[in-house]
Amino acid sequence: MKNDAISFYRLVRDFLTVYLPKQRGASPNTAKSYKDALNLFIDYTSMSQGRPLAEIGFGCISRDLVDGFLMWLETERKYSVGSRNQRMYAVKSFLKYAAEKDKTVMSVYLDVEAIPKKKDGRAKEIEFFSESALEVILAQPDRHKKNGYRDLFFMILMYDTGARAQEILDLRLCDIRLDADSPYIIITGKGAKIRHVPIMEKTCRHLEAYRRRFHVEGKSDEYLFYIDRKGKRSQMSIDNVEKFIARYGKSAHEISPDVPEHLYPHMWRHSRAMHLYRNGMPLPLVAEWLGHAKMDTTRRFYANADTAMKREAIDKATSDMNPIFSNEYDVDWENDEELLKRLYGLK
Repeated sequence: MKNDAISFYRLVRDFLTVYLPKQRGASPNTAKSYKDALNLFIDYTSMSQGRPLAEIGFGCISRDLVDGFLMWLETERKYSVGSRNQRMYAVKSFLKYAAEKDKTVMSVYLDVEAIPKKKDGRAKEIEFFSESALEVILAQPDRHKKNGYRDLFFMILMYDTGARAQEILDLRLCDIRLDADSPYIIITGKGAKIRHVPIMEKTCRHLEAYRRRFHVEGKSDEYLFYIDRKGKRSQMSIDNVEKFIARYGKSAHEISPDVPEHLYPHMWRHSRAMHLYRNGMPLPLVAEWLGHAKMDTTRRFYANADTAMKREAIDKATSDMNPIFSNEYDVDWENDEELLKRLYGLK
């Protein structure tokens, strides 16, 4: 490896293992998100420049490269503007750290730092799928194959708990409490906040079957979901989850148009919460269940559900005998030019 590449990877390692956890006091989840962002950035750099990883260094990085990376996240990876900005901030944070350690990197950092945060002018409406779409999606994995059953159970558990995909990936066997009067799992969320989430009886049965198949030894500190590499188990990555969910979503969409064309992990959390809310769970309880620190967060994201529910309630509460729906009060405005002009603000 050239000196530039050696310096680059050493600073990446120090940023992730020393600066974030020990100097900045970042939570494990925050450090993990920075690590994922830098992995994506390095992979994109390698792909876009046709360089092997061993040749990537600060000399490869420019504002044009980072601009291209951010565009790739939005167009190819289907990231939201918010997620795109978070990845940009992670890259900027690393380059700032590197520039403080190595002044020759300062020009690269200042060039990239000038990239503005992208504003999202769209109204924030959550994306979710229907309960009928869920049935089609869950029918896609081949449950007779080991990985197919793993994927199926991952989606079942993610839906039932409403947990973030990374929260599910962080689960260990010791976080499962099936022997309690009301079975639950212990989820560690943002800011290392812990919440106890109950799971349904059917999910418990799936969990028992999954453990018999994937955790014969049942070591309490093992990750619930893992991958085998050369006989060694390691935590399954979020990238793996995104890939199989997108694949099942694509095949399910071909069967039913009710399934969103682009399925991604966080949509499961939104969908479960929306289904609970529309079936009568009070919004404050939904907020607590989701682990939202502020009620405003829940209200903002589920405002569109409020509108739909109000519309349904109005329709159900309005009788067909209501004078508004009576033909007796129909107005033939098409042949009334004066009324037509008033309707369009011309008079």
